[in-house]
Amino acid sequence: MFKPIPVAIGLRYLRAKRRNGFISFISLASILGIALGVAALITTLAVMSGFQREIRDRMLQMVAHATVSADGGDMMQGWPHAVALAMQDKRVEGAAPYIETQGLITAERREPALIRGVLPAEEGKVSVIADKMVQGRFDELRPGSFNIVLGKELALWLGARVGDKVVVLTDMRATPMGAMPQLKRFTVSGIFEAGYQEYDRNLAVVNMIDAQKLSRSGDGVTGVRLKLHDRDQSWNVARDLAIRLGGGYRVSDWSSENANMFRALKLEKTMMAILLSLIVAMGAFNLVSSQVMLVTDKQADIAILRTLGLAPKGVMQIFMVQGTLIGVIGTVMGVVGGIVLTLNLEHILRGIERLFGVQLMPEDVYYITGLPTELQTSDVVTIAIVALVMSFLATIYPAWRASRTAPAEALRYE
Repeated sequence: MFKPIPVAIGLRYLRAKRRNGFISFISLASILGIALGVAALITTLAVMSGFQREIRDRMLQMVAHATVSADGGDMMQGWPHAVALAMQDKRVEGAAPYIETQGLITAERREPALIRGVLPAEEGKVSVIADKMVQGRFDELRPGSFNIVLGKELALWLGARVGDKVVVLTDMRATPMGAMPQLKRFTVSGIFEAGYQEYDRNLAVVNMIDAQKLSRSGDGVTGVRLKLHDRDQSWNVARDLAIRLGGGYRVSDWSSENANMFRALKLEKTMMAILLSLIVAMGAFNLVSSQVMLVTDKQADIAILRTLGLAPKGVMQIFMVQGTLIGVIGTVMGVVGGIVLTLNLEHILRGIERLFGVQLMPEDVYYITGLPTELQTSDVVTIAIVALVMSFLATIYPAWRASRTAPAEALRYE
């Protein structure tokens, strides 16, 4: 009794049993359509966010958060000073030198690869490659041993196993006999599996001293790799280090080096969200249909309210309240259902596999064998707002049509 008249009547219409059962069915279909769309959208975006997080984390296990290297292809001299200077920054967790060069590895077959020279004792400060060894030991990369550690996929394509000899060919050098390639025989001392295609397929690791001999770079290195407490500060930290070192240095971080991949993942997530929003839009269209039919069914009621003095604006508010409440109910159901489904998705996947006796994501095919999920509050809030806005917009035309009802015409045949 204390509610505004349009709100009270709108709530009454929502609770009352309708004479036309088909209208109630369409209203129920609208609620379920909105709920289904919202739940599907929340779950799908959570799965995509989970895969993005998994890919990012696996990548950052093998790559430094930031690098500072000599500009123009030159070698960085005096790298111990650069490492000591980096460790003075409280934002830096670890720092280590490295050498990188492109090469061609020959065993049973030839494959291009990125040859990275590291100090095994220092590498653990910036990556976890030692923990990713599936065969051999990472600390066998001793200076002068000319041992090499290959990614699992790279070793498979080369046909190389632990203990085999491989030949590494790097850049060409001018000699009195003409341009000659730099060749060196290495022994495969280990194989690692990062779970990330970019490194399992293309990376080979050697001792930094051996890499310096291979590239004839003396005591120079390509640069210094940094691991930070907060990876989002990587660019600022690397830039500050380059400024403190003085001279010309090139700065890069994990986000800029993999910008294309992250843009592609973001675009894929955005397009999936747009496509799945059509399910919510379908529920909103059903809401339009149910409201139009309700307005037609309530012509006599509308006419009586008009003759009692209710303004057209009040009639419009009645049906907007009633339709908006349907949208709110559907959205709340969808949000709750989507969150519950996302939190139990891994158990549902395992249940389906046991029920049908299949493996949906076999380990020998996929790097990621589960369904990682990451519920982001911003995604859930955005989806809920979009669903509510669609529901609100869907009520405008039927409510406007109700407000245009002429009382005399509506009551003529009553």
